[in-house]
Amino acid sequence: MVDWNLAVATATRFVRPGPEVNRDEARAVVAELRRHAKESEAHVRAFTRMFGDQEDPADTGTPVLIVDRPGWIKANVAGFREVLKPLLDKMQARKPGGPGGAVLGTVGGKVTGVEVGMLLSFLASRVLGQYETFAPATRDMPAGPAAPGPGEPRTGRLLLVAPNIVHVERELDVDPHDFRLWVCLHEETHRTQFTAVPWLRDHIEQEIQAFLGETEIDPSTLIERLREAFQAFSSGSRPDAEEASVDADGDEGRSLIDLVQTPNQREILGRLTAVMSLLEGHADYVMDGVGPDVVPSVAEIREKFQRRRQSGAGRMDMALRKLLGLDAKLRQYRDGERFVRAVVDESGMDGFNRIWTSPNTLPTKQEIAKPADWVARVHGRSET
Repeated sequence: MVDWNLAVATATRFVRPGPEVNRDEARAVVAELRRHAKESEAHVRAFTRMFGDQEDPADTGTPVLIVDRPGWIKANVAGFREVLKPLLDKMQARKPGGPGGAVLGTVGGKVTGVEVGMLLSFLASRVLGQYETFAPATRDMPAGPAAPGPGEPRTGRLLLVAPNIVHVERELDVDPHDFRLWVCLHEETHRTQFTAVPWLRDHIEQEIQAFLGETEIDPSTLIERLREAFQAFSSGSRPDAEEASVDADGDEGRSLIDLVQTPNQREILGRLTAVMSLLEGHADYVMDGVGPDVVPSVAEIREKFQRRRQSGAGRMDMALRKLLGLDAKLRQYRDGERFVRAVVDESGMDGFNRIWTSPNTLPTKQEIAKPADWVARVHGRSET
């Protein structure tokens, strides 16, 4: 159903080249990012108190990998294969039999492989770091897009994309050493979230699989949904339109992902959106909270980085962000950070950490917008 080798080849071919650095500079960047990742671990654990009073929690077993853009592409293809396997198996089972079905499957797989590759080539030059939640445990970095074997355990790993970090620090004209540590604080927070909360990975995976399980397999229906998406995109919901369209839920516009959902999928996506807003906002809150003590130029970095987030790039880049739903991620940083800050101000860090008790104490999408409702539900009181 998807030619993963072609996806990797396509993305690697079309990804933009990274910034110019010589070999010695590259080695120095990699070494510094490794040091900062290790240093960030202690800062994040002390600030968040997610491990409680445990001074030296057991080794999490999650590696930190410094990668280039092709390395990030290969790692994400391996993750896609793992997460999408149940859906693709279902689609494979419904593929017509006989030679015709085999030909259609081969052609369709190559087309999809190219599409996935083009998407990854777009993203590979923009991601600074990533906690890879569904990575195979026994591989530090796949040489190709091989999927984990049957029964192979999985764990997370932290990826830091060195050329992208260098590119942004130069673009913003900020202190490179401070910026690298600042980025590591954000990404290390994600690693701490998943290592300190053992059930979080399984919960998110279950939600994703439930979402994929609701996917309509009928090709004619899917094509019709895609047509609707592109029609909506071309008729006024573009981010460069003078007035953004608003759907029934009050969200600005609708992305391609929004328009291929069943009603149940929309409910699942609402829960996933709340969780991702929490995780991203928490990481932003932590890196800004730790920053003043360890990153001297944190105020300048935050101001310039926030301005960069909001301004985006050219119209085509912004259009792709909207169509793919990437603009929603920017709202997650903003809304999630406001939620975390409001709850910590009201309940303290230990009170906020009640959020990690179980899936039932995670905030809903509505509570992300109204932190007082979460405080009242979990702590039994309203914010003052």
